[in-house]
Amino acid sequence: MDLDREECFRLLGRGMVGRVAFTDRAMPAVQPVTYLLAGEEIVFRIGGGSPLAASVRHTVVAFQVDEIDTECRSGWTVCGIGETSHVVDPARLAALAGRRLDWWVTGSDSRVISVRLRLVTGRRLGGSA
Repeated sequence: MDLDREECFRLLGRGMVGRVAFTDRAMPAVQPVTYLLAGEEIVFRIGGGSPLAASVRHTVVAFQVDEIDTECRSGWTVCGIGETSHVVDPARLAALAGRRLDWWVTGSDSRVISVRLRLVTGRRLGGSA
C-alpha cells in the first residue's frame, strides 16, 4: 500500500539511521548515516574525507529509511529525493550540535549536510507496521 506524503514524513521522523544513495566517481554508492528530520529536510553529519563528502555539494541524492519485521513479513519503506547543501550558518550548527548527528563521525573536518526533500514516496510492506 502506498503512503501519502504526510505519513512518509511521520515515519521519517521516527527513524535514526538512513541511507544516502549518491554517485561516487560515476558509480552508484550508498552510505548509512544518522540523521534528523527538520521539517521536510534531512540533516546528517559526514566525515570530510569520506566519498560521500566529496560527492554531495549541490547534487541530487536519494535518502531511504525503512523498518522491516522479517518474522511478521511486514514493515514500511520511505524514499526521498532532493538536493544537498552544506549547513554553514553558525547559529544553525550550534542548534544541531550533539543531536543524534555524531554517532559515527568525529573530527574537526566533519561536515553537516542537509537534503531538502522534494519528492517523497513510501510503501507499507506485507501486513501493517
